[in-house]
Amino acid sequence: MKVVHIKNAAQREACLARLCAEAYGQDAGIAPLVTFAGVTGVLFPQEAARLLALADDQGKPLALALLALDESGEGMTVMQLADLDTETVKAPSMRLVGELAMRAPLRVDATDETQEARFREAGIERWFSGKAGVRIGLSKRHPATGLDDLPRTLTVDEQGVVQSFKRDRAQFDDYKQRFVKGLESFPATLSARH
Repeated sequence: MKVVHIKNAAQREACLARLCAEAYGQDAGIAPLVTFAGVTGVLFPQEAARLLALADDQGKPLALALLALDESGEGMTVMQLADLDTETVKAPSMRLVGELAMRAPLRVDATDETQEARFREAGIERWFSGKAGVRIGLSKRHPATGLDDLPRTLTVDEQGVVQSFKRDRAQFDDYKQRFVKGLESFPATLSARH
């Protein structure tokens, strides 16, 4: 198993499309496309987001994670996470979180006790109570000592993306085409060199 930072533009777009589709599910409406467009059009160009995969020894992707930097540029938050292959590896996305937690200043948000328990098993040990019942977990490498010094995570302005789609049909069609193309061209293997 290895963690692969997906830098190749075509592979990154394909993997992001797959991650958005997996994370939101079948009945998500426009949400996967909005996230795809916002990350592709804003966060990636600003180097404010990274796409990582857990791959087997042959390079087959088993799980994907989208990480966004915080405003200070010191910490990273898991924005989206998805298992791609649970037949050969149990809970590959949690294994990916575990690998990242050992190496990076990682933040995760858990919306329920089950999610928190899964993240705890993956090595996220410091927890704080956030807004609206969200529990915020930090890896050992995260510099924050509590909620007071936790920088805001950079995110996609979903309403802004939706508004730009409404104003610019060509832009909407372009992102939709890129999203579908990404799903169709999802790589069977990832190379650590890309």
